[in-house]
Amino acid sequence: MTFLGAWRGTQLLIGLFLYGFALAMMIRATLGVAPWDVLSQGSSLQTGVPFGLMTNLVGVVVLLLWIPLRQRPGIGTVLNVLLVGPSAEVGLAVVGEPEALWARILLFSGGLLLLAVASGLYIGARLGPGPRDGLMTGLHERFGLPVWFVRTAIEGTVLLLGWLLGGSAGVGTVAFALLIGPLVNLTLPIFRVPERRSTPVPAPPARPVIESAP
Repeated sequence: MTFLGAWRGTQLLIGLFLYGFALAMMIRATLGVAPWDVLSQGSSLQTGVPFGLMTNLVGVVVLLLWIPLRQRPGIGTVLNVLLVGPSAEVGLAVVGEPEALWARILLFSGGLLLLAVASGLYIGARLGPGPRDGLMTGLHERFGLPVWFVRTAIEGTVLLLGWLLGGSAGVGTVAFALLIGPLVNLTLPIFRVPERRSTPVPAPPARPVIESAP
């Protein structure tokens, strides 16, 4: 394994752990869940499917949307499913729920900033984004739209649909939907691992042409 490959793997794991920890911080702030969780909650209320299972089903539907966007899952996509949940549980175990409003706002803001950094880390490792982030990068690459615009449009649409289905949203949910796009737009270029360029093989020198005398 090359140094670059080892670094990409390490960056992926750090990003996924921080992603789950950031989710735990925002949950403990109790100012509103993320838009995708509002959608899962609303869909669960309408169908009777448990929230956890509905979250997985939403992820499957999002993966199906990758097909027309020509996105391919990678090891990062699989690890996203396996590691974000446990890391969120670690965060919930060590982060308490503050009582003061200012402390809740500070905790939510820190979680939002940390999630943007985590997104830049694990997406920038180029080992495969999570289902929802892959939808963002796929639309960005397919249509050439800015990352901040795509992410904000996705989060806003998901939030509205989830709210119409009966999901609960708070001021933190709206802040997440409006700010996560611009924040990821800042962090992704910082942490994106550059693609390795293959060194062109030099062409052999041309042999001189010796003309025969007439």
